[in-house]
Amino acid sequence: MAKKGQRQLIGLVCSICGRQNYISEKNKTNVPEKLIIKKYCPHCRKITEHKETSKLK
Repeated sequence: MAKKGQRQLIGLVCSICGRQNYISEKNKTNVPEKLIIKKYCPHCRKITEHKETSKLK
C-alpha cells in the first residue's frame, strides 16, 4: 500500500501551447509555491517554461 504523506502528484503544462507534457510530484510543505520549470516540449519542438497544474489528464 502506498504511503500517504506530504508529496502530491502535479502536471506540468507548457506555457506556449498549453499541453500537459509531464507528470511529477512535489513536497507541498517544502515548496508551497507553484513550480515553473524549463523543459522540452515535443509539440513546440523547443525548450519552454512548464507551469504546475493540479489537474492530471
